[in-house]
Amino acid sequence: MNINPFGDREQALALRELRTELLTTNIANADTPNFKARDFDFASVLRDSGVEAPHLRRTSTLHQPATPGDPLGVEAKYRVPMQAALDGNTVEMDVEQAAFAENAIRYRASLAFLDSQIRGLRFAIKGAD
Repeated sequence: MNINPFGDREQALALRELRTELLTTNIANADTPNFKARDFDFASVLRDSGVEAPHLRRTSTLHQPATPGDPLGVEAKYRVPMQAALDGNTVEMDVEQAAFAENAIRYRASLAFLDSQIRGLRFAIKGAD
């Protein structure tokens, strides 16, 4: 019997970290011609993670493989821009920055929740100092 005292928080934290990397890549490539912004639906990926996470697919041999320790296997989807750029780039800085800020706040909240759970477990094991 495997009891996880952290529930979905551990998975949520890992997903938030992955989303941060995706959004950072989008922002860094805002001026790259033909770059396509990518993201994933956090809620649906977290909901589906208990059953079976989607797998990354390499559509080209030039793509980097997923890191071996990546337990998530999230399939990022291309974002449809409100207004496409002439150079084919689909990064919209205001959308990316807003998503990044929201994700950062939620990451910190998940981290704070995990920290409070760990403190509670430590207190239950050790007792008052």
